[in-house]
Amino acid sequence: MPRTVLLIDDDRLQFRLTQAQFGAFQGEKFLLEWVGSYEEGLEKLAGGGFAACLLDYQLGERDGLELIRAAVARDCRIPIVFLTAETADRVDIAAMHAGALDYLVKGEITPRALERSLRYALKLGETLEALRLLATRDELTGLLNRREFDRILDEERERALRFGHPLGLIMIDVDRFKAINDGHGHPAGDAVLREVARLLGREVRTVDRVARFGGEEFAVLLVQTDATGTSDVASRLCATIAGESFTAAGVAGLRVTISAGVAALPNDARQAGEFVAAADKALYAAKQRGRNRVVTFAEV
Repeated sequence: MPRTVLLIDDDRLQFRLTQAQFGAFQGEKFLLEWVGSYEEGLEKLAGGGFAACLLDYQLGERDGLELIRAAVARDCRIPIVFLTAETADRVDIAAMHAGALDYLVKGEITPRALERSLRYALKLGETLEALRLLATRDELTGLLNRREFDRILDEERERALRFGHPLGLIMIDVDRFKAINDGHGHPAGDAVLREVARLLGREVRTVDRVARFGGEEFAVLLVQTDATGTSDVASRLCATIAGESFTAAGVAGLRVTISAGVAALPNDARQAGEFVAAADKALYAAKQRGRNRVVTFAEV
C-alpha cells in the first residue's frame, strides 16, 4: 500500500500542483493528503501516521517554522520538507535549525526535485530514528535505557511538583538471576530479561515508563499515581511474573520471581536522586525479607 505524505499549505492550488507532480514520480508512488491551516497541520503531525510532510512557510498569520517547533515539542518525528517562495539563506538555515530535513523553493520545484527531496528526507529520517533508538533504548530488552530514564524522571518529577500531582516509582530486581545464568547459561538469562521486560511493559499504562535500570534491575515510573496505587501496581507485576512459566534458550518451565521497592513523590522524596534511593532502599528490604514481594519506603 502506498505511503501517505501530508501537505500543509494554505493554497489549494499548491495541493493540485503537488498532486500532479506526485503522479510523475519515477520510483515509489505516494498518496497525498492536504490540510490548509496551522492548527489542522499541527494536529495531523502530532497524530503521526505519515511517511513525510511537505510544509509551507507562510500559513496565514503564522508560519511553518513555528509549526515545526510546536510539532517537535509534541514529539513529532515525521520527516519534514520545508516549502517556501523565498530564496533567502536565512529561511533555509532557520528551517533546518527548527527540525526540517530538506528545503525546496516553490518556483523551482520539479517532479524530479520533489521526488529526490522526499527520498532524501525519508532515508535521513530513518537514520535519525535508528540513532535515537540506539541512544535511548536498551539493546537487549528494547526498554528505555538508564540515561533516557533519568532524563524522563527529571521531567516528570518537575511536572509533578509544579502541578501537585503524585508520582510513583517501582524499582524491580529479578530474584536469584545469577542462578539462572550459572545453571542454564547467559543466553537463557538474556531470554528471561527480555520476557520480564515484555511482561512489565504489557502490565502498565501507555503513559507510564519502563526502563532497564542496569543488569537484572528495572524501573517503572507511574505518572499521577500515589504510594497506594504504586504499591498495587507493583503487587500485580510480582504476581504476573510469578505466574508465568518461562521458556528460555530451549529451557522450558523456568519459574521466575521479582522483588519490588516502592516510593512516591512528594512524600518519600522531592529530588530525583533521593526518589531513586528511596525506592532502591525499599527494594533492598524486599530482598532481605525473602524476595518475591513488595516493600514500600514507608515500611522500611
